[in-house]
Amino acid sequence: MELSKFIGGKIKQYRETKNITQDELAEFLGTTRQSISRYENGERKTNQDILFDLAEYFDVSINDFFPKRNNPDSITNIVGQLNPMRKKKVYNFAEYQLKEQNKKPILNIIISGYVSAGTGEWLDDTVKEELEYEGVIPEHDFAVKVNGDSMMPMFEDGQVIFIEGTSEARDGQIIVCEINNEAYVKRLSGDRLVSLNKNYSDIKISETDDFKIFGIVVL
Repeated sequence: MELSKFIGGKIKQYRETKNITQDELAEFLGTTRQSISRYENGERKTNQDILFDLAEYFDVSINDFFPKRNNPDSITNIVGQLNPMRKKKVYNFAEYQLKEQNKKPILNIIISGYVSAGTGEWLDDTVKEELEYEGVIPEHDFAVKVNGDSMMPMFEDGQVIFIEGTSEARDGQIIVCEINNEAYVKRLSGDRLVSLNKNYSDIKISETDDFKIFGIVVL
């Protein structure tokens, strides 16, 4: 399932659980009922600002809008318990999914370095790396690769993310930045850089720190 459809389904689920109409949700977000309908149907992507607003409105974690990661071993274990007829059905479905996956375009993109989702990374925009990317590439100014797991489940270790270049960002946005010559991808929250993985502590930005914002992650 496409991520936008999964997120849309979660929005609809939380809205209906709280007995909120699309009109009421649209009023809260400052948009239209038609936009809410498109979000829920997966026809329109939700940006990070909207997701954080929705998480607060529904009193859930932003992580709840994203699919949980499955353990491949557990999947193998489940399939092993099926009878031969059901195993064949699983195989046919998996084969179909693989064919659909292989239909995605594979394009060459330029990576402008690495940003840490953990403890800091040197960012050198003079070093470029060309690699193959499978999937839809959004409009962006540059792309980087994530190193670490502090922004799980939104971004995985090794994932390519696309950035809209800017030196300014609003509170709550996911940014690529540099503090004291170390580059990060984090959520900006006041004077702190926040990880989505709660195993990591916030990074406080003080007046004496050399802090720069390079851009906002395109979701």
